[in-house]
Amino acid sequence: MEEIYSEEQKICKIAKARPETIQFLLGFSKSMTIVDYKNNKFETYLN
Repeated sequence: MEEIYSEEQKICKIAKARPETIQFLLGFSKSMTIVDYKNNKFETYLN
């Protein structure tokens, strides 16, 4: 395992997101609500 992870990998590129994409994701995450009820989790998305 050490041989695999000790080498520097140069194939990774940094992804850049547009401001519109970030605003969409932030708005979507704000609309999501998770409710716990008797060991069950319910996800609700508000429109």
